[in-house]
Amino acid sequence: MSDVLRVERDRTPHVETWTLDLPDQRNPISGPDVVAALVDNLARVDADTDVRCVVLTGAGSAFSAGGNVRDMEERRGMFGGTPWELRNGYRHGIQQIPAAMARCETPFVAAVNGPAVGAGCDLTLMCDLRVASSRAWFAESFVQLGIIPGDGGAWLLTQAVGPARAAEMALTGDRVDAATALDWGLVSQVVEPDDLLDAAHALAARVAKNPPHATRMAKKLLKASQHQGQAAVLELSAAMQALAHHTADHAEALAALREKRAGDYQGS
Repeated sequence: MSDVLRVERDRTPHVETWTLDLPDQRNPISGPDVVAALVDNLARVDADTDVRCVVLTGAGSAFSAGGNVRDMEERRGMFGGTPWELRNGYRHGIQQIPAAMARCETPFVAAVNGPAVGAGCDLTLMCDLRVASSRAWFAESFVQLGIIPGDGGAWLLTQAVGPARAAEMALTGDRVDAATALDWGLVSQVVEPDDLLDAAHALAARVAKNPPHATRMAKKLLKASQHQGQAAVLELSAAMQALAHHTADHAEALAALREKRAGDYQGS
């Protein structure tokens, strides 16, 4: 729990809800307090198999406006200093979020309640699954400010929608509405605003009902498949499968299937 990231766990078993909580600023994520809150909580849930999925959303009308434009104008914080200092500002600042998200094996569902702009768009792409409100829109808008995606968004966007549509978004900076995002595969569902958290939690519950070691290893394989060849993924799959066969949750899953009941998984 922090002043910038609200963490709750009382809605769906084994699921946490994280809310970016700077609605008056449209939930920027470039400040050191937000970076630290996200990175620290990512490390925490990665070490806790009782947290089997996280729903990430924004307070107020926006999911996240990304970088703090006023700080950019005034060259404050990570946007200030010499080119060398700026480089380190990105490396030790906002780039810690995609690095920590890539390390974290806990599945994430982005509940995109409103505009997801620049780094805010990229934060949704760091999540494994995305559900959008019909009021949501996405913009890889860096070029419209005369900058580029300094948080790795070019890579994230290409993985999510393919090179042609990633180029359209990154080179124009134009908005993509929720219906188009669904058509492009950027999100898996679009729902009415009042139904967003229910839909996101329903999806998270479908993840969280499974043995946590299996979902974490499956996520790791999906991530590995984005940048490794088939041979490397086959080797990793064999190693992980050997571990999975020796878990208590695998035995429980087989028993539950045989007995036609829900499994009771302990993350062991």
